[in-house]
Amino acid sequence: MATIEHSAILKAPPERVFALLERVEDFADYSDLIHAIEPLGEDRYRWHVRAVGRDWHFDVAVTESRSPEVLAWESLDGVKNQGCYRLTPVEEGTEVALTLTYVLHSKLVEKAVNKAAKPLVGRVSRQILERVEERL
Repeated sequence: MATIEHSAILKAPPERVFALLERVEDFADYSDLIHAIEPLGEDRYRWHVRAVGRDWHFDVAVTESRSPEVLAWESLDGVKNQGCYRLTPVEEGTEVALTLTYVLHSKLVEKAVNKAAKPLVGRVSRQILERVEERL
């Protein structure tokens, strides 16, 4: 299992940050790599992403939404993964910590994916949090 982590401090209270993060379908506005997110009902979404020269789509389900502290999800197909945003109030506003874990069944493939995925997920996470902060 591989883990990717990223965190940032946004200058807004956790309630305002969480209100934007829980609108999953709006993530397409927050990153250049996310082309669209289709709501499928029952806290399930189909993501359309363009990365490493390919179009990808995958379905995810929100597994925990506890305002204003935690927003978690897991994949329903494709690469097995799960992620979580944890929001913590700090003096400057809100610390938002992303943890994303995924499982690949080949150590060789995992090593190659890690090399590409970590910078890619870091880029997307930075874009999302920067654009959420702009909206705040």
